[in-house]
Amino acid sequence: MSKRPGLAALRAALGDWRRNAVAVVLVVVPVALALVDGSRVAVYGAALAAFVVWMAWFVLTAVDWLERADF
Repeated sequence: MSKRPGLAALRAALGDWRRNAVAVVLVVVPVALALVDGSRVAVYGAALAAFVVWMAWFVLTAVDWLERADF
């Protein structure tokens, strides 16, 4: 186990810029395409995709935090 306290591990887990950048791109692109299309189905699909990406980002960040922290 790591010798880092929980807050330092959380900062390190949230500081993964690659994971954050990929999540932002995977949210922005479908939303932008849905707004260009303008249909309600496209907006619903983009919102669903954004939720899935957010949940995946959250789980990956939480797992990374738990691996780094020393509780």
